[in-house]
Amino acid sequence: MENNLEDFADRAVQFALEAGSQYCDVRAEVSSKEGFVIENSEIEYLTTKNDLGLGIRVLINGAWGFYSISNPLVLDEIKNGVNEATKSASHNSNQKEKKVCLANIPTNKDKVRYQVKKKPSVDELLRIGHECDKIICKNARIIKSQVSIGYSTVSKYFVSSEGSKINQNYTDVVANLMATAHESGITQSVNITEGGRGGIEKITSEKEISKTSQFISDMASKLVDAKPVKEEEATVVMNPDFVALLTHEILGHPSEADRVLGKEMAWAGGAWWTGKLGKKIGSESLNVFDDPTITGSLGWYKYDDEGNTSSRTKIIEKGILNNHLQSRETAEIFKTKPTSNMRASGYRFMPLLRMACTCIDEGNWNPQEMIKDVKNGFLISNMKIPSIDMKRYNWSISCQYAQKIENGETTDLLRDVIVMGTAPDFFNSIDACGNDFTVRPITNCGKGDPMQSMIMGNGGPSVRAIAKVKSVMAHDN
Repeated sequence: MENNLEDFADRAVQFALEAGSQYCDVRAEVSSKEGFVIENSEIEYLTTKNDLGLGIRVLINGAWGFYSISNPLVLDEIKNGVNEATKSASHNSNQKEKKVCLANIPTNKDKVRYQVKKKPSVDELLRIGHECDKIICKNARIIKSQVSIGYSTVSKYFVSSEGSKINQNYTDVVANLMATAHESGITQSVNITEGGRGGIEKITSEKEISKTSQFISDMASKLVDAKPVKEEEATVVMNPDFVALLTHEILGHPSEADRVLGKEMAWAGGAWWTGKLGKKIGSESLNVFDDPTITGSLGWYKYDDEGNTSSRTKIIEKGILNNHLQSRETAEIFKTKPTSNMRASGYRFMPLLRMACTCIDEGNWNPQEMIKDVKNGFLISNMKIPSIDMKRYNWSISCQYAQKIENGETTDLLRDVIVMGTAPDFFNSIDACGNDFTVRPITNCGKGDPMQSMIMGNGGPSVRAIAKVKSVMAHDN
């Protein structure tokens, strides 16, 4: 990071204290993003974006104020930014009945550089992208191949009036692959996202996207011949990719304490388990955690955007709701400890309570044994589109493909399948979790006003439970 940007951040804290702030923190960030989209062997577009700036957060008379500055050049811009943040806080304090109080956290001084085994470049990623496109297009039924690959590098400096000074530097590499097949008036698409915090190894050695490309091409083609399913309530075995989205929507978001308190209701909803801390909300097989320390996940970090050291949070243990994801502000309300989950999508935004890597914990079941125990049910595979009510209570999530389970064996391939349930009924019905725990990348989680799109990890093992399954047919083309 440029030294003058760190100096500006340090001076901003000093100016804020002189202006009467009871607390101030500043995030200085330098970021660059490069990527491309290849569609049917042609490069649709290349993207390059560079950005740098400061996000200044102050607390005055129990109210927050915030102001961001892009590409600051002189100290007067920093003074002006602090003045605007303090004006905002002073105005907010007059409107606010309950004053903000912050739970204590240790001060930290650290420099962290996250491992990159193979540094990414656009040229190398383009080579990989074209290879994937060729693999997808080989199948005669494929009418559209889309390969989107990009990487970002971020350098962040956090400084607070309490004495923390933290540098973090990381690289993320993400690939989105999609294959669309069409025949006899039926169109089917399969897509998979791979990647994580690190270099090119995240999509070439840890996950081989050439094999992923072959898989989605083959599966999209097979789905053209697949059957829809009639609506029924049955046993479902969900694979880890589908479980990742289920966890994200029905367990992760309701865990954010601002939703539990109703502060997100106006634009993002609440939580179905508000008021249920210490109570049973699922079966004894259900254990859920959030963990920013999982190496290589898109939710991996050592410090959050309040300077709090990351650690695993046990949200649910043996079906009992134990904790929410807490900021310093909400932790004080709940009389507990902050959970290192305050994050912003960039310096331009105030940090919000966000998942890092929320997962259902693994069990000791072999996934094949989970299927063998099912006389009549469905194997549900790979996330697609969620539809959730405001409290994350009633939910439906479509999968990319499914298979019928009959007498312990998978049979017919099924298409256009949606899985539905209510949160407490579904989670109380879980009777088995697999030993195939997997973390999946989530690249476009939205929250806040203005909206912040955030990357993170979510995951889990194969899970067996009871849900309603049906097919909703798309219009034939």
